[in-house]
Amino acid sequence: MKEESINGEPLTILLVEDNSGHADLVRRTLENHRVANKIYWVADGEQALNFLFRRGEFTDPQSCPRPHVILLDLRLPKIDGLQVLKEIKSDESLKNIPVVILTTSKAEQDVSMAYMNHANSYLVKPVDFAKFSQMMDDLGFYWLSWNRNPWP
Repeated sequence: MKEESINGEPLTILLVEDNSGHADLVRRTLENHRVANKIYWVADGEQALNFLFRRGEFTDPQSCPRPHVILLDLRLPKIDGLQVLKEIKSDESLKNIPVVILTTSKAEQDVSMAYMNHANSYLVKPVDFAKFSQMMDDLGFYWLSWNRNPWP
């Protein structure tokens, strides 16, 4: 996939994932498929909210731009992924950013709670690397090329 830009700005993804192995796999797959110009990774829910609300170490808008899409794991340390989702979707400046739940949980309760809190999509990480790679490629095409959003 060709790298894209919105109004001359690089496409950005915020990856919220506590498992460094999963995070490396997501980043490597997205980079190999040239899905985004910039991928920012945070390892817990508190860091995610600090990045999005530009608090603490994330106050500089140049180094912490608004993402065009957020990939959010549910089981996170410090602040749970569902709470992060609730805070994103209740904030006027953030609620239009698509949030894709990217998790290993297939539990119906997790799926229901994610959509009740306005998740834009819910994806279960495949165990098979080839299937996971294809899912990341498809995700990139859908959210960053085909889908139209009021970009932040």
